[in-house]
Amino acid sequence: MPTAYITAPPAEAPEIARTLVEERLAACVNRVDCQSVYRWDGKIHDDDEVILLAKTDPELYEQLEERVQELHPYDVPCIERFDEHGVTPAFGAWRSRATRGDGDGARSS
Repeated sequence: MPTAYITAPPAEAPEIARTLVEERLAACVNRVDCQSVYRWDGKIHDDDEVILLAKTDPELYEQLEERVQELHPYDVPCIERFDEHGVTPAFGAWRSRATRGDGDGARSS
């Protein structure tokens, strides 16, 4: 089960995260504030960004990536795929229900 690692500007990150969940491309998106240092157009930048960790199903990853590119304000957004190993069965089942529309995705206790 993949997790997409995405960085985005603080102003746009909440909308990207919400859209991915609303459109069932991700079961959950964690938002983590960070400071990024990078080179762009020959200059070093030091900017506030937000890390988005979007939990999705393998069949939906390409659609998620395309949707992020549509929503993202950067010319070259950071979108990386992490394939997980050792996900608990209960979490994997919840993620599948939440992205496939099988119920409301509610976690059972």
